[in-house]
This record gives sequence, structure tokens and C-alpha cells, in this order.
Amino acid sequence: MADIARIIEVIEPEVQALGFDLVRVVLYKGGEIGSLSGDYDEPTLQIMAERPETGQLVLDDCAALSHRISDRIDALEEAGEVLIEEAYRLEVSSPGIDRPLTRLKDFAAWVGHEAKVSLTAPVDGNRKALQGNLAGVEGEVILLDDRKSGRVQFPFADIHSAKLVLTDRLIAASKPIDTTGADEELIEAGAESLEEQED
Repeated sequence: MADIARIIEVIEPEVQALGFDLVRVVLYKGGEIGSLSGDYDEPTLQIMAERPETGQLVLDDCAALSHRISDRIDALEEAGEVLIEEAYRLEVSSPGIDRPLTRLKDFAAWVGHEAKVSLTAPVDGNRKALQGNLAGVEGEVILLDDRKSGRVQFPFADIHSAKLVLTDRLIAASKPIDTTGADEELIEAGAESLEEQED
């Protein structure tokens, strides 16, 4: 089993070196979380990153980051450290509009917008699945106006997964997607990620 903490430790400096912020690193079997990788048997290493000023990456950014990460992983393998034992796919992408919320600052930045949250520990009796508007962050605690329970709060550490819900309000609040460096067909297809086969 790959050590995801070690993978993040290796990847994050490469992301930061290009002036980006790391949003998420996930290693999963093809098709498990609905990525562009489809139904491949090999695992996919998904790297999600953004430019701090825009909250997105353009295709040229994805390509540059993908090559940088590949080169770093190759250098470690030549030095004797193998991060992922089996063949895998590398997928580098922008978070998109209905982005995952993975950091405390994400919850603060999107206060007032609707989110779906899955918890590891229940709130309001026995509920682990919540949906409603983000209401704030107090230290390490997230406040959310849940559709069923009203205002609830829970520790950031208890979040299993969270993402914004695509709404008209969210679309209006999001920065326009910069299509610099993308060719016309990819723009029309809405592609925002680059995949590479790793041997």
C-alpha cells in the first residue's frame, strides 16, 4: 500500500515551486471517484492544484506540473525509493467550480455557498451526511446551516469529504475560466485535466 503522506510530502514542494497551491492528492483504482481516467485497472494518482489568484489551473499549468511531478518521482525511483509499486496513471487537474473542500481556508473562502459534507462522527443525533450553506469557521470548527437540522457545527478533523454544490450563485461567484493555452476542441469539451500513463 502506497504511503499517501509520503507522496504528499514529495509532491507539495513541486506544486509550490510553480506558484500553485495543492488542493488534494488521492490514489484510487480507475473509475472509483469518477475521474477522466475511466475504467482502467491500474490505480490513478490524482493531483488537484490551483493558482491562488484564480482558484484554477489552465492546461499549460497542468502539463507543467505533471512533467515536474513525473520527473521528481522518476528521480526518487532512480535513487531507490519507489512511491507506488504498481503501474499507475497520473492525473493533474484544476478543482473545478464545484470543488472539493479540503482545507480550513476553503470553508472560510466559500461561506454562504452550499456544500455537501460527509463526517466520520455523527452530529445532531446520528447524522453523518449534511447539506446546506457554509456559515463560518471558528478556529478548527466548521459551522453549517444544514437543510434538515439547522445550524450545526463539527470539528474540521471529523470531515471525511466535502465539496461545493453547483448552484447559480456559485457559478456567478466563480472567476471566469481562463482558457489560455487550450486548443478549441479541448475548450469545447470542457477538459481541465491532463493524464499521463506511468510505467
